Amino acid sequence: MTTQAVTTTAGTLYVVATPIGNRGDISPRALQTLRAVDAICCEDTRHSRPLLAEHGIERPLLALHDHNEDAIAARMVERLLAGDNLALISDAGTPLVSDPGFRLVRAARAAGVRVSPLPGACAAIAALSVAGLPSDRFVFEGFLPAKSAARRARLAELASEPRTLVFYESSHRIAEMLDDARAAFGDARPAALARELTKLFETILDGNLASLHARVVADADQRKGEFVVMVAGVGDDADAKLREGRRLYAKLCQYLPPSQAAKLAAEISGAPRKGLYGSED
Repeated sequence: MTTQAVTTTAGTLYVVATPIGNRGDISPRALQTLRAVDAICCEDTRHSRPLLAEHGIERPLLALHDHNEDAIAARMVERLLAGDNLALISDAGTPLVSDPGFRLVRAARAAGVRVSPLPGACAAIAALSVAGLPSDRFVFEGFLPAKSAARRARLAELASEPRTLVFYESSHRIAEMLDDARAAFGDARPAALARELTKLFETILDGNLASLHARVVADADQRKGEFVVMVAGVGDDADAKLREGRRLYAKLCQYLPPSQAAKLAAEISGAPRKGLYGSED
């Protein structure tokens, strides 16, 4: 293992988390740092300026986004090496998590500049903490491809993933994304949908993919805002199918011979037929 040498005469690049909705979620340390740095790199200066103004922070703002990061990173590193302290923030949440900043951080570290995190809000972690899905192991996939064919292909690659899957999605694609997830993972796969976290219309739905898709399609309000979609891993899906299959089998056995009850319960639930026999006790 190697250790990155830090240039002691250089400034520091602070990676600062900002609120994902509720303005009260910014930390005192983040505010203190943002007031003290020489300049703040923002994903969108127009978006960040109101938050900073609310806290009386008047520092020079520099736009750093997907379209200019390659060009601006070298200039920012020059400033850091000259002794300036800079902060990096995104429009919301923790920078670099489906947001720009990776190239700047990599360039700063390569130049021996100290990079220091100021932790705080992150939509993926906030959503996972309240989803009721296994959170000891998870995979963050960020935004799926915008094109339907590419999105379905990516989801198909993840169909056998045993860990909980976490996605970000936009309002104009949420219904289509859930429909594609149903096709890739099956209607019965446990899932949760977090919308507008920490904001006025915060909503957290759970169930399976079929029920979530139906609720989103039926209610236009559930297609507004910013979304985190969480899907249980395949192991949990298999267990859920088996539980549902056994429940159906026990009911159907009251009216059908065991072989027919098992066949029908397996078809409805997706559970393996051989796992249903003897479960009516």
